[in-house]
Amino acid sequence: MITCYLRYVVDPAKLKEFEHYGRMWIPLVERFGGQHHGYFMPSEGANNIALALFSFPSLAAYEQYRQKSMDDPDCQAAFKYAQETQCIISYERSFFRPVFE
Repeated sequence: MITCYLRYVVDPAKLKEFEHYGRMWIPLVERFGGQHHGYFMPSEGANNIALALFSFPSLAAYEQYRQKSMDDPDCQAAFKYAQETQCIISYERSFFRPVFE
């Protein structure tokens, strides 16, 4: 299993737009075989940092999702929404291997 960690720098004046963007992606990740663990919006502390976590059975499965998302109209609509609203300033993506009991 591989977990993707996304750290976003968001426009604090556009948190509502970013939250909508996140809600668009949760079912899309799951449609392509991933398990979404949610988006985490700013609360206390920094007002411009948000996180997202989702897992796939393997890095290969994640790569398949990434390729398929490029041709999927719903994924493309989510990308376009973020671009049009400019709610995301930047992001970084890291991968982790979860350890369970």
